[in-house]
Amino acid sequence: MIRIACLIYDGFLLLDATGPLTAFEIASIHRPGAYSIELVAEQAGVVRCSGGVTLNAMAFRDSAGCDLLLIPGGSGAQNASNVQGLLDLIRDAALQGRRIASVCSGAFLLAESGVLHGRRATTHWAQAAELARLHPTITVDADSIFVRNGDIRTSAGITAGIDLALAIIEADYGVEIARRTARSLVVPFRRPGAQSQHSAMLDLVRPNDRFGELLAWARVHLAEPLTVERLADRAALSVRQFNRAFTESTGVSPARAIERLRLEGPRAALEEGASSIEAITRDHGFGNPDRMRRACIRVFGKTPQAMRSRVIPAGSRKKDGRDMPAPVPRLKP
Repeated sequence: MIRIACLIYDGFLLLDATGPLTAFEIASIHRPGAYSIELVAEQAGVVRCSGGVTLNAMAFRDSAGCDLLLIPGGSGAQNASNVQGLLDLIRDAALQGRRIASVCSGAFLLAESGVLHGRRATTHWAQAAELARLHPTITVDADSIFVRNGDIRTSAGITAGIDLALAIIEADYGVEIARRTARSLVVPFRRPGAQSQHSAMLDLVRPNDRFGELLAWARVHLAEPLTVERLADRAALSVRQFNRAFTESTGVSPARAIERLRLEGPRAALEEGASSIEAITRDHGFGNPDRMRRACIRVFGKTPQAMRSRVIPAGSRKKDGRDMPAPVPRLKP
């Protein structure tokens, strides 16, 4: 059994905590005994979330310890960063080799504690610039849904915490348990961490445009065949009507729109140095590497190999390519 402790504080965002915890709870239904879950705080007692709901938490030091420490975000995250005791709990968990995961602005707590020093991390796109300004030693990725550096994981806003939890479940218990969990939650399986928090293609759609919902649906079904006929049927139009109306609305053909959506995930994965082009091709519905290669050249002017330019400046690398943990500095009281 893997023990999860969710560290809450005054002003945390309720869904940042309950979203991932529910994923772990449901995974334990599909695989009995998979996880145990505790709500912990610096001190035992009632903790108020940003919306006013209160929860009872035990003192972290009185708990049985944990294998994974989960840090939700919320409006209180930057205020909580002034509480030295809370930062000490996070820092000590890192020094003890526990896995740590943050959701949204929970990354500010990890940053203030020092555990993100020299690492790459993400947070909600709207707060990424502030995180980078306050902590220049962190390489802030304002685009990815979640980022993993060794035993430290950070994720973007709210629902990205569920994506992160599903990725953890998959790593712990395999694809099938994670897939069943996603199905029970009625959420996509799987959105890769490198997938962008926002979509340049979706940004082309005007407010109230009838094709916005269609493109959002297509974005989570990219591993499936997305023919013009299927898209037209979902839009309740004939193929001819659909082609004309879609092109007039977005400025690109349906085929080019799907190609751009398919390239968003591969682009981030390639720039992160993902090892298998074949796996990227499969996960994003290109069918074969040569087709993805041609699409990359057409849209980005580069081959997939040439796009592997992004370096993770977190710690150093072992010979097998895994990240070495960055040192955890002790902060002055």
